[in-house]
Order: sequence, then structure tokens, then C-alpha cells
Amino acid sequence: MTIWPLSQGEIGGVEENLLESLHHNPVAAVDAIPASTTTRAEYVDRVCAGGFPLALKRTAGASRNRWFDDYVRQSVERDAVELARIQQREALGKLLDRLAGRTGQVLNLTNAGEGLGLSLSTLQDYATLLEDLFLIERLPAWGKTLRKRAVSSPKLHVIDSGVAARLMRISPEKLATLEPTALTEFGNLLETFVVGELRKQASWLDEPVTLGHWRTHDDDEVDYVVEFADGGVLAFEIKANESIGKSDFKGMRKLRDALGDRFIAGIGFITGTRSYSGYDDRIHVMPVDRLWQRV
Repeated sequence: MTIWPLSQGEIGGVEENLLESLHHNPVAAVDAIPASTTTRAEYVDRVCAGGFPLALKRTAGASRNRWFDDYVRQSVERDAVELARIQQREALGKLLDRLAGRTGQVLNLTNAGEGLGLSLSTLQDYATLLEDLFLIERLPAWGKTLRKRAVSSPKLHVIDSGVAARLMRISPEKLATLEPTALTEFGNLLETFVVGELRKQASWLDEPVTLGHWRTHDDDEVDYVVEFADGGVLAFEIKANESIGKSDFKGMRKLRDALGDRFIAGIGFITGTRSYSGYDDRIHVMPVDRLWQRV
């Protein structure tokens, strides 16, 4: 039986929903806790730990890694057989490893499956199976009618950042360095972590919402979009830096201009300490830990 990961906010006993607060009054929600004390090292630890309760009960390191390995092995070797007659379980596992290395990126199954000896239709079937096993999520493209040059490809996320880090063989010690490859990997994993937290908060809302990512062929993008039943839209950009620059909001500004009054707010998540409103028209900045701090 698959065990859904908990939100870090849920683990801490926080009942408030950031998405709901932003929907009703984004400025008040951003200003509620103006400063953060969470360090980069603590963010790294949270990302690598993920949200599975049984994994979080294990000591970080070898014990937790064994749990992740057992969880993935059970899903691929046992649960996959129960859901479908998989003839190439080894290829399924290799595909999962490759997809984990592409978490937080636009999905290209042809590239991910290169050299595995699988047809495109089989790759698509295997990707669907990995979704059914709650190992990956394909975040659909959103707002394709807003601009002609918007892409229709989904974005890939491993369902839990701890599982992704283990599949990529990434440790907190490696992510804590300032080596360029480690910085890129941390950025992708942090985006997957935040998307997972937002996805769970969206599931707690009383009303249904539409979720997705927005990207154009000009490489303007917004990492996560939440559209409410009334047509209002929240947009999120996630950066693994302590500050965020004007150029980082290029895609969000284009989305805001395309939506007009439907654009409620855009949030730039950072690993810094400052939370503030008025960065630009309806665009705000807040630390990632606002996802589990009281609103």
C-alpha cells in the first residue's frame, strides 16, 4: 500500500493553508511573518528528508536511505507487477532513475528513455505506471490559450523530494557545497519539494482548483500555477537563492499582463530571510518556510 507523504506544515501541526490565505488577501499573508530564521542547511535537510512519515522517523543517513531503497524496490518489483504485467522491471527501474535526475524539468520521454531499448509507446505506458505507483507526477501545462507560443509539454516531478534525492544519490553534504552541479541539483530538488507542498495544500482546499506550470517557447516560465473556480490565479516561482532578481520574474510579469485582473498574486519563494510585498505590481517575495509557518 502506498503511503502518501505528509506536508512539513502538517508534521508541525500547522492547520492554516497558505494558498487559501493568498487567495483572500495576498498582502496580509505575505506580511504576516516578515522574517525567517531557517538556514540553507536546514532547507537542504528538509529537501533530502522529504515528507514520508516512516522515512522521517528514521535517522538521517544510512537508516533513512535503506527505507527509501526498500520503498522504491517494493513499488517497482512488487506493486508494479500487481498493477500491470511488466516484462522489463529492470528497464522500469532504470527509467525511474533517469526521470529522477530530470525532476523539476519539462518532460521529454524520448531523451529519458534513450538506450533503454523501449518504444515510445512503452515509455509512455511505463511513465503512466510510475504515476499510478505515486512515484512521479506529470504537472500539466497550463494556460495554453493565453499565448500562441505556450508549450503543451508537462513538467516532471518525483512525488517526494526525499525519494528523488536518494534516487539521484544526493546527500545533504553534497548539496551543502557551492559547487555548480550541486547548486543546480539543489534548485531542482527544492522546486520539487515546494511543488509537493503546494500540491498537498491545494488538496486541502474546500473548492477544486486547476494546477499546472506555464512556459513559452521563448523560455519564459512560471513554476507553479493555481487557478481557482472563480478564475483567479496564483503564480509561484521557486529559487534556491537567498535573494531574487527582477529577471527571475520575467515569466511571471508576462503571465500577469496576459491575465489582467484574474492575476491575484505572484510569489517568489527564496531561501533568504526576508518576506515583503510590493516587489512589483501584485508580485511578492517570501521565504520557503512560509509553507509550514503559521499564517
